[in-house]
Amino acid sequence: MKFCSQCGAAVVFRVPEGDNRKRFLCESCGTIHYQNPRIITGCLAIWEDQVLLCKRSIQPRRGFWTLPAGFLENGETARAGAARETWEEAQAKVANTELYTMFSLPHISQIYLFYRAQLVDGIFAPGGETEAVSLFHEADVPWDELAFPVIRDTLQHYFRDRLDNQFNVHTGDIEISRDRR
Repeated sequence: MKFCSQCGAAVVFRVPEGDNRKRFLCESCGTIHYQNPRIITGCLAIWEDQVLLCKRSIQPRRGFWTLPAGFLENGETARAGAARETWEEAQAKVANTELYTMFSLPHISQIYLFYRAQLVDGIFAPGGETEAVSLFHEADVPWDELAFPVIRDTLQHYFRDRLDNQFNVHTGDIEISRDRR
């Protein structure tokens, strides 16, 4: 960041008085420009004993499979954002959404929220950022072609929890050292 979005003056990167970390600060108008984690929300959409996966047509990880998910928009709840993203990416309607997994990824400043949900009518199709959409039984999930660790972890929790029909909320941190990035 070079300029203040409030007044247009140049910003500095330093610890503001009373704070404990560096921030972009406008010395002209006093605005502190906080940069906070982005929230990604989506659905683990289920139809009978299958899960819905989308093959990405965009970067990052184009051509890999994922759960329908994306950035939460201002003014919407995480649950509504998950349903919206499922519609946008898979043209699928969901119901009975319940928070299922939450992952913090501090190395990329993101938080992922996945909701376990039921497909309403079993109808789906690729959306604008999706190359293909398909339902998968556990044995057919393309485990080696999953886009992100949070997808693998969410699916593993689901198939394990499904055995005893107990679906508790799972949380975790996925940390990658700066040396590995």
